[in-house]
Amino acid sequence: MQTLQVELGDRSYPIYIGQGLLAQAKHLLAPHIHGKSCVTITNTTIAPLYLAAVEQAIADKKHSASILPDGEAYKTLETVNTIYTHLLEQRADRKTTLIALGGGVIGDMTGFAAASYQRGVDFIQVPSTLLAMVDSSVGGKTGVNHPLGKNMIGAFHQPNAVLIDTNTLNTLADRELSAGIAEVIKYGLIRDLVFLEWLDQHMEKLLARDAEALTYAIHRSCEHKAAVVAADERETGERALLNLGHTFGHAIEAGMGYGEWLHGEAVAVGTLMAAELSQRMGWLGKQDVAFMRQLFERAKLPTTPPSQLSGDDFKRYMAVDKKVLDGSLRLILMKALGQGIVTADFDASALHQVLNRP
Repeated sequence: MQTLQVELGDRSYPIYIGQGLLAQAKHLLAPHIHGKSCVTITNTTIAPLYLAAVEQAIADKKHSASILPDGEAYKTLETVNTIYTHLLEQRADRKTTLIALGGGVIGDMTGFAAASYQRGVDFIQVPSTLLAMVDSSVGGKTGVNHPLGKNMIGAFHQPNAVLIDTNTLNTLADRELSAGIAEVIKYGLIRDLVFLEWLDQHMEKLLARDAEALTYAIHRSCEHKAAVVAADERETGERALLNLGHTFGHAIEAGMGYGEWLHGEAVAVGTLMAAELSQRMGWLGKQDVAFMRQLFERAKLPTTPPSQLSGDDFKRYMAVDKKVLDGSLRLILMKALGQGIVTADFDASALHQVLNRP
């Protein structure tokens, strides 16, 4: 097992990474559960696979489970309200700890429920997808979608701990694995050229679920996420770099209907759109963009925007992106491979060309 620390003063917390951690979860979770009761939030896909292991780990606590439908389409206030109802029916109090067992959708909704139930209760992240392991489970971003915009309703609320059992990836669908790799690639593109080169050399091992390669990729990604969150918890500066490709990608997710495209799939295409704009700005060369496109293709990810979305569609959804400040859209672009930049100073005509490509 490897342990990382997210350094946030008295709200610091560990990230445990290793194989078979659910089997030893009792002693890993116990220090982070301060009350007598727990509620696990999971979904219909994950519950049959891993809920029993969590229940065994917290057998000395009063426990119940809220099992939600699976999918991005259910990441709504309506679904979060069913969590509130369950908590109230179980008479959960401020000492109750919520446990998010699942992918990014479950983690985001559980975190938001924890942030808002009785004005804030503890929660623990137990991610079961690669995307959640390397991104959404770490950093305290929580929330739900709105038909007009992705993740527009939420709160910052840090977990007490993150427990990453890499064995759960053995039951992950190939498409979901690829979606997670999109977020792994992101870290190399924005701040770690050496890691990007490693990914280029080991992509096929990741797709083959090589345990050593996956563990290294998860650990390196979480190192970056933990460092960025410690430096900029509420995304006032550097943390926005973690949204490379997300402004375009969120527009794809909202425009196509939540769940039609996986988050990582949309981010892959969004990242290439950001790369194309960076090229038009004179920062990336054609060979850089070609390298990125090939890397995403090797990861079995889409590389072109959906034809159903027009340039105007993109602009409409991008206008309600969380990175809009005082009416100005900020984009995460790339000065070079391994060097991301947050800027509102981009060429509007070049963006128009990217959004209206034939």
